[in-house]
Amino acid sequence: MTLLKRKEGSAARTGTSRLAGTFERLAATTATVDRRGFLIRAGLTAGAGLIARELPLNVIAPAAAAENVQTPAPGKTELKHTVCSHCSVGCSVDAIVQNGVWVRQETAFDSPINMGAHCAKGASVREHGHGEHRLRYPMKLVNGKYQRISWDQAIAEVGDRLLQIREQAGQDAVFWIGSSKHNNEQAYLLRKFVSMWGSNNTDHQARICHSTTVAGVAQTYGYGAMTNSFNDLHHSKAVLFIGSNPAEAHPISMLHFLHAKELGAKMIVVDPRFTRTARFAHHYVRIRPGTDIALVWGILWHIFENGWEDREYIAARTHGMDEVRKEVAKWTPEKVSEVTGVPEAAVRTAAEMLAKNRPSSVVWCMGVTQHHVGTANVRTLSILQLALGNIGIAGGGANIYRGHDNVQGATDVGPNPDSLPGYYGVAEAAWKHFAAVWGVDYEWLLSRFASKAMMEKPGTTVSRWFDGVLEKNEFVDQPSNLRAVVFWGHAPNSQTRLPDMKAAMQKLDMLVVIDPYPTMTAAMHGRKDGVYLLPATTQFETQGSCTASNRSIQWRERVIQPLFECKTDHEIMYLFAKKFGFANEMCKNIKVVNNEPVIEDILREINRSCWTIGYTGCSPERLKLHMHNKHTFNPTTLRAESGPCKGDYYGLPWPCWGTPEMKHPGTPILYDLSKPVAEGGLPFRANWGVAYKGDSLLAADGSATADSEIDTGYPEFDHVFLKRLGWWQELTPEEQAQAEGKNWKTDLSGGIIRVAIKHGCAPFGNARARCNVWNFPDPVPVHREPLMSPRRDLVQKYPTYDDKAAFWRLPTLYKSVQAVDFSKDYPLIMTSGRLVEYEGGGDETRSNPWLAELQQAMFVEISPQDALNIGVQSKEFVWVETPTGARLKVYAMVTPRVPQGTVWMPYHFGGWWMGEDLREHYPEGAAPIVLGEAANTGWTYGYDVVTMMQETKVSLCRVVRT
Repeated sequence: MTLLKRKEGSAARTGTSRLAGTFERLAATTATVDRRGFLIRAGLTAGAGLIARELPLNVIAPAAAAENVQTPAPGKTELKHTVCSHCSVGCSVDAIVQNGVWVRQETAFDSPINMGAHCAKGASVREHGHGEHRLRYPMKLVNGKYQRISWDQAIAEVGDRLLQIREQAGQDAVFWIGSSKHNNEQAYLLRKFVSMWGSNNTDHQARICHSTTVAGVAQTYGYGAMTNSFNDLHHSKAVLFIGSNPAEAHPISMLHFLHAKELGAKMIVVDPRFTRTARFAHHYVRIRPGTDIALVWGILWHIFENGWEDREYIAARTHGMDEVRKEVAKWTPEKVSEVTGVPEAAVRTAAEMLAKNRPSSVVWCMGVTQHHVGTANVRTLSILQLALGNIGIAGGGANIYRGHDNVQGATDVGPNPDSLPGYYGVAEAAWKHFAAVWGVDYEWLLSRFASKAMMEKPGTTVSRWFDGVLEKNEFVDQPSNLRAVVFWGHAPNSQTRLPDMKAAMQKLDMLVVIDPYPTMTAAMHGRKDGVYLLPATTQFETQGSCTASNRSIQWRERVIQPLFECKTDHEIMYLFAKKFGFANEMCKNIKVVNNEPVIEDILREINRSCWTIGYTGCSPERLKLHMHNKHTFNPTTLRAESGPCKGDYYGLPWPCWGTPEMKHPGTPILYDLSKPVAEGGLPFRANWGVAYKGDSLLAADGSATADSEIDTGYPEFDHVFLKRLGWWQELTPEEQAQAEGKNWKTDLSGGIIRVAIKHGCAPFGNARARCNVWNFPDPVPVHREPLMSPRRDLVQKYPTYDDKAAFWRLPTLYKSVQAVDFSKDYPLIMTSGRLVEYEGGGDETRSNPWLAELQQAMFVEISPQDALNIGVQSKEFVWVETPTGARLKVYAMVTPRVPQGTVWMPYHFGGWWMGEDLREHYPEGAAPIVLGEAANTGWTYGYDVVTMMQETKVSLCRVVRT
C-alpha cells in the first residue's frame, strides 16, 4: 500500500519515490515532446496510451530534456510477434526491437482475437519483460538475508539437498509446483521431468481455478474445455454470465460480446456483487454466494414447466435427463427464493431470456468453480445448455474463461498429479504409451518410482501441499510427509489458508522459488535459511506455444534474449536433470543447444504423443505460419479466408486431428454435427462405454457428423473395431504394425485416426452427453450449503458431504467443518475476485509502474449499511477478521456494489502479513511497488469433493475499526 497519497512536490512512501524516479530518468533523456511522443520514448504506443489517459496529468506532462544528451543512432529494427502473458484471451502483441532492446509495442490490429485492443495489463507487458523488480541472479537465504550465488552453486546445493531427501524419504517427499505461465513445451517438459524424478507429486494453478471445470465438463461432454470461442459470441442471441466478470478479468473478450449486444443479444449477469460486467446487463441477478445449483435448477424448472427445452436434442444426444427432471422438480420458485435470495420473477426472466433467444451461451469463471461443490456447479450449467440444445452450435456453448495465459495448455499437456500429458491418466497403459514416445524402457521408468503402486497413485494437489507437510504421517497416503517444495512459477498468495502454508514453509527442509519475480514466497516464510531464489526468464525471453481459453494455440517468438543472469525454465530443467542423472533420457528425442532443449523439438514430441486431445496436428511450422498470417483469419469464424492458411481455424483449436501432414483445420466448436470431422465437426465423446444399466450411451440414429459413413452412435476406434468395419486394410503396412493391439489414443502411427476421419467418423466415437454422472458423489447435482454458511436453518436441510480419508493422499474435512457455527461472531459473508489492473498473485503486475499507479492499495468493499453500523468511512483502515484467527489490515471502500451482509476483496495483493509490512524481507530491489494484505491469509477451509479445488467464494468474517 505504498502509492495511495500523492502530494505535489513529494512522494508518498517508497513505492511513489521509485515510480517518480522512473519518470525522472525518462525526462532526463527525452526532449520536450507531446503526450504520444513521450509514450513512444518511454517504450509505449497507442495501446499504452489507453493507460496514460487514466494517469494524473502531472505524471505524463512533457518533460524538459537534459543538456548535452546524445540521441542514440538508429539500429536494426525487428518486429517480434508474441502474446500477452496475463489472462487467457490470447491477445497478440507486436514488439518492436532495436539492437536487441525492446523499445515499444504496437497494437496488433491483424489479430482476429484482440483486433488491436489491449486492456491495461496487455498495454504494459513491455515493462514485464524489462521490469526493474525482477530477480537478477540466483540467491540463497543466509541468516535471514538473501545473498547472491552463482548458478553452478545453486544447481549443486539445491540438487544435492533434493537427492539427499530422495534417498532419505523417497521421491514423493518433494512437491513440484509447476506453472500456468510456462508455455506448452515447458509445461510438458516439467511433467516429463517430474516423472523421471519418480513422482506424481506435481500440480499447477489450474487446480485452484478451473480443475472443477475440467472434471465437470469432461464427465458431461467428453472434453474438459471451452466449447466455442470468444469470437463466436457474435452469433449469440443471449448470454448468461454467472460467476464471471470479464469486464475486469478478461476485458478484451467483452469486445466480442458487446458486438453481439449491438446486434441484439440479451445479457444476463448473475453475481453477488454488482460488477463492471453487470453494468452492461439487461437483467442483473444478485445471488446469495454458494447457491448456484439452486438457482440453475430454478431456471431449468421454468424451462421444463413451460416446455421450452429442446426435446428432440435431448432424446438424440443426451443420457440421464429424466433423473435431472426429478431433481429440478423439487426446486419450486418458493424454494429457490428461500435458498438463493432471488425473487421468482427474476429467475423466470432469466429462464425466458435464455429459452426465447437462442442460440444462447453460458459464460462462467471462478465464481462458479471455486466452491466445495464446484464440480457440481459446473455440471448444472453444462446440463442447462444440453436442455436448451445449445451445445455444438454457433452462438451457444459452455464458454469457460480461464485465468492465466497458458492455464489451458498447461492443463492439457503439463504437470497434473493425476494424469500424464493429454489427460492419459497414470495407469500402466498410460506409462507404457509415454515410455514408447520418450524412447525409454518402461521398466527403467518404473524403477524411478518408489513402487508400481506409487507410480499409479495420483499425487497430492497444490491446494493442499502444506497439509502434506503438517499432517501426521499416519494420515498421509504416501511413505513420507513432504520435506521440500519447489515453486516453479506459482504465487503462494493465490492459495487459501496462508497461515498454515507459512507454518509448513518453516517446517520444510528446503524451499525453492524459480520465477522471474520473487513472489510473496520470498518474504512470507519466516525462515532464516534453506530458501533459494532462482531467476527464470519471462515468456518474452523465450519462444514457444501457448493455448488460449478457446483452445487456439499461438506461437510466441522470442522478443529479447534472457536478461541479467536469468535462464529459461527449460534450461533450468535440463541443468537439474543433468544433476539428477536423467538428462539423456529426458532429451533423447530433443536436441539441446547450450544446455537449452530446443522448443520446436519438444512440441514435435507433444505432436507424437497427445492423440487424445488432438495436439498432434499443430506442428511448430503450422503455428508459426498462423502467427505471421493473422490478418487472413475472419474475426467472427476464426477461419482463414485466403493465403497460405486458407481453410484453417486460427491457432488450430484442438483437437487438431492426426499428423501435421493431414492438415486438419482445427475444431472451432466442439460437438458440432453440422461439419464433417475433417472440417472441424465432432459428436460427443464415447468415453463411458456403450451402455449403462441397459440404456444405450451411444447417440441416436441420424445423430452423427456431416458426411459420416456411420449414421448412428458408435464406440471409440481401436484395432478391433477397424477390422470389423473392413477398414483395416486402408492402413499402410507400417501403420498396421504400430496400430496392432492399440486404440486411437495409443496408436503412434496416427493411422487409426486417419482412416476413421477418412470415413467421416470421430476417432473417439459418437455418444450421448451424460446428465447423470454415476461415478461422482452426486450423480445429479444437488444443492449443499457452504461449509461456512450463516444460514444454519438451511444447513440442516442441505448438509455437505461426510469427511473423507485419503482423498488425493490427504484426509479432507466437510461435515466436521460445517458443524461449527461461526456466524454469530463472524456475521458477514466474505467473497473475493479480480481487478482489471492486476493478475494472479500480482507480483508482476504490482511491480509494473504503469499498473501500480492505477491501483495503489488493497481494500475491502463494504455496503453503506454495514459501514454505518461499524462506524467506518471509505479510505479508512479496518481489520477484516476471520474464523481462522487471521486479521487483515485493509482500506475500506464503502460502495453499494455489495449488498448488506456481504464484503468483497481482491486477491492480487501480497507483501503484508496481518498488519506487518514485509518489504524488508524481499531481496533488495525486488519487492513489488505496491504491497498489501493477501486476501487468502484470512481464507478458511474448504475443498471441492472431486478435484480438491479450494473454496474462495463464500466464507465468513467480521470487519472492525483499527
